[in-house]
Amino acid sequence: MTSAFDPYDLAGKRLSNRIAMSPMTRSRATVPGATPTDMTATYYAQRASAGLIITEGIQPSVVGQGYTNTPGLHSDEQVAAWRTVTDAVHAEGGVIFAQLMHVGRIGHAGVLPDGLVPVAPSAAAAAGQIFTYEGMQDFTPPKELTEAEILETIRDFADAARNAIAAGFDGVEIHGANGYLIQQFLSTNANQRTDGWGGSIEGRIRFGVEVATAVADAIGGNRVGFRISPHNTHNDITEHDVEQMYGALIARLAPLDLAYLHVMESDHRELTNQLRKEWPSTLILNPFTGTTPTGPQELTLIEDGTADIIAFGAMFLSNPDLPARLAAGGPFNTPDFSAAFGGDHRGYIDYPTLP
Repeated sequence: MTSAFDPYDLAGKRLSNRIAMSPMTRSRATVPGATPTDMTATYYAQRASAGLIITEGIQPSVVGQGYTNTPGLHSDEQVAAWRTVTDAVHAEGGVIFAQLMHVGRIGHAGVLPDGLVPVAPSAAAAAGQIFTYEGMQDFTPPKELTEAEILETIRDFADAARNAIAAGFDGVEIHGANGYLIQQFLSTNANQRTDGWGGSIEGRIRFGVEVATAVADAIGGNRVGFRISPHNTHNDITEHDVEQMYGALIARLAPLDLAYLHVMESDHRELTNQLRKEWPSTLILNPFTGTTPTGPQELTLIEDGTADIIAFGAMFLSNPDLPARLAAGGPFNTPDFSAAFGGDHRGYIDYPTLP
């Protein structure tokens, strides 16, 4: 029987196990350069026993930033800083992919420099608020991207992917989930366009497909993953024709020979099973567990073939040696969520490992 602790071949890259560290924003990058720090290198190196680490969301451009103190991959300074992180992970035998995340309309002008404002498929503001340097604020109404700006944004993703490889990452994950820019194009409330980038299913999936194509062309499909979250309404997202749309999306992504599809599951296991049948390569699953974090019981989803790799989020915050703890049946440290975003070493790199 296949086990979560068996090695796995991910598009030619050997993983020591089938346990992934899910991408999680930590908001500890240095401003104004938006660079990771020495603590960031320690944080990821501590968790290098994961079969695969997927980093926190990294903005591919200045305007792609939505949260305070998040890192980028669009400057030489950032590339150099990330090289320190990847070197630390590789020294511990780990594999690490950079998640490229453009937040689109989920942001605030006060977080951006030089008078920039968030951008989106349409000038439709999201309902809700975001933490800024001045506290909680309503989302800034976004600027609608012109077609030329859409093409420039696609190039930004490809350039950031090249920067990721230059920084020593083993690959990148394109964030097409959680209500950020790519899912905004997929949605029917954030995307109100009537040109070739909206309207029909083919129009709504086009941006995500073009981003994936450009990134695969830039660094090779075997170094690219793509994350989706069907039925996820996070960040004021509305989707229609969900099964048909995501079926069409992965049908267009499949010929790119990507390393994996990463599904952040809602309460629709039947759709996950359908995507599993239709997707030709590795499927990473962040399974739906309600209000309970993904835990040891979800490892059976590898044994029964539901997924190839299971992604763990909250448990990796407080358990840097999570694979060993899962193999031993615990014990598990409890995360301090008050220290999840921003701050110093506390609640970041000070969680104990097993003796």
